[in-house]
Amino acid sequence: MNITFKLFATLTDYLPVGSRRSNIVELDVAPEATISQIIEPFGLPPRLVHLVLVNGRYIAPELRLNTTLAEGDVLAIWPPIAGG
Repeated sequence: MNITFKLFATLTDYLPVGSRRSNIVELDVAPEATISQIIEPFGLPPRLVHLVLVNGRYIAPELRLNTTLAEGDVLAIWPPIAGG
């Protein structure tokens, strides 16, 4: 099944080189793959996986081990961002 995977801010460094400018990768994942399993091959440090959204809906950290996606879903991740 195909999904869109987006990383933002400093996390784009974890995408394949050709995708860093657009920050988007189209992925073919197993229907039973959880968010955590989808993220794992990209080597994102857990402390940097802060805001996780599926189709714009927040997924709490405790749900990421069991939440699966559907065909065409968009998985987007932001690191913690401080400002002021």
